[in-house]
Amino acid sequence: MENSKALELINQLMKIHPKGYDLSLGRIGRLLEKLGNPQDKLPPVIHVAGTNGKGSTIALCRAMLEAAGKIVHVDTSPHLVHYHERFRIGQKGGGKFVSDEEFANALQRVADANDGQPITVFEILSAAMFILFAENPADVALIEVGLGGRFDSTNVIKKSAVSIITPISLDHEKFLGDAVDKIAFEKAGIIKSGCQVVIAEQGDLSREVLEKVAIRAGAPIAIGGQDFSSHEERGRLIYQDENGLLDLPMPKLVGDHQVVNATTAIAALRYGGFDVSNDAIDAGLSNVYWPGRLQKLQGGALLEFTPLDSELWVDGGHNPNAGEAIAAFFQELNRRSRRKFILVFGMLKTKDPEGYIQEFSKLADQVYTVPITSSDAGYSPEELAEIAQNAGLVAKPLGSVRDAIDEIKASWAGEQAPRILFSGTLYLVGDVLAQNKTPPV
Repeated sequence: MENSKALELINQLMKIHPKGYDLSLGRIGRLLEKLGNPQDKLPPVIHVAGTNGKGSTIALCRAMLEAAGKIVHVDTSPHLVHYHERFRIGQKGGGKFVSDEEFANALQRVADANDGQPITVFEILSAAMFILFAENPADVALIEVGLGGRFDSTNVIKKSAVSIITPISLDHEKFLGDAVDKIAFEKAGIIKSGCQVVIAEQGDLSREVLEKVAIRAGAPIAIGGQDFSSHEERGRLIYQDENGLLDLPMPKLVGDHQVVNATTAIAALRYGGFDVSNDAIDAGLSNVYWPGRLQKLQGGALLEFTPLDSELWVDGGHNPNAGEAIAAFFQELNRRSRRKFILVFGMLKTKDPEGYIQEFSKLADQVYTVPITSSDAGYSPEELAEIAQNAGLVAKPLGSVRDAIDEIKASWAGEQAPRILFSGTLYLVGDVLAQNKTPPV
């Protein structure tokens, strides 16, 4: 975003404050107290933690709430192209990304209150979010945990209307632990005493940990696969809980895993006591929008350089469970309409490239590995190419997304145009959307 005062402030803050994560609540607690504790002045909060599906679940909640006429604030991370995407300010008829002027004002107030003390940029952004959401009236605030839950800087909220835990798997082991039950314990940190908890269908270890924490907190709990469930029947989503059965359209977001996310979102609104009619749920599922997750690019600058009729897809999946879901989607797509499948792959060093790329070993005809231009924390293309080759894939390191596009065009022999997926991290998705000149709206 050109001439962005907010971006200028963020770049200044990144020069003087530590990068990455430093999980604790002391610093942000002190900062928010200086700002008048805006986190205590929010509309009812739906707080969302988990490994996979957090953003999609939030998008589904938002779509259904807005279809019911609610004013909804939304906080998600990371952004794809511009920092402003992290904060959607609710208004009648649908929210809008925060304006640069309002965002810059909130950031400046946070920086002034912090007065140069050590703090991470994510904590600064969280504090700005609390100001924005407290000072703009709304019916609901949807807030995504950045990392973990227990010590995430969004977890200064004293009460939540609903705490959602989406499916849990191994991710961020350096920060959260190297076992699913340890990670589940960190995610369970957003559970509040006496406040409703909705847990997506989980593995046994995760579910047991989450259930114990909720019971200890005296929090009413609804568990996917036990208290609520859904299945596909004749192209429809059949949802059921203790209050009855709903016959609904399948979610607009593609992939079988989105059924779990949609089911969790519906349960959160119903168990959370939100006034959302069946018609609003229907409309929300039909109209939900969430960029960067199995998103097919319908136009843009990059398509001009690919073989005619190529398919370009982006997905920010970055762990083995996400890789499994993404690969399953494209395997089904190939079953119905076979094309050469090309994976353009980049990944952060905090992730598990071996586990992720293995899921594509029987699918990808060619892998091109590329750097992530919007982050300096990525694997080199050479490292990723070696990992892909060790998984039995044909892989070649390249210097950029555009180099991959040019290589695909140069190697095209006139057969059916390929199906191309850019994946491995949301940062790569952001790079692609920026170069394609199709940022999220």
